[in-house]
Amino acid sequence: MNFLFWGLTISVIGKVLLAAGVLIAHSGIAHEMRIDKTVLKGFKIERILTLVGIVLIVFGYLMEIYFYGFATTLLTCFGAECMASLSGAVSP
Repeated sequence: MNFLFWGLTISVIGKVLLAAGVLIAHSGIAHEMRIDKTVLKGFKIERILTLVGIVLIVFGYLMEIYFYGFATTLLTCFGAECMASLSGAVSP
């Protein structure tokens, strides 16, 4: 398996952790109907899941960039030159 596979997989795990953290905190508020120790515990879990999710998303992104390579003409082109590079990359 290559960096692209692992980069995409780690990014997806990070996004799922972000969504799970938000769902945990919001469902705690909806269920309790007030902010108490249970809801605050949910917020702490959400904070941890969010930070881990963000780190995984960034790490997965860096792995994808490494797989595709840092040197690409789309980073340094201007105007019509970019269109020519883009159309060459998209054409079958």
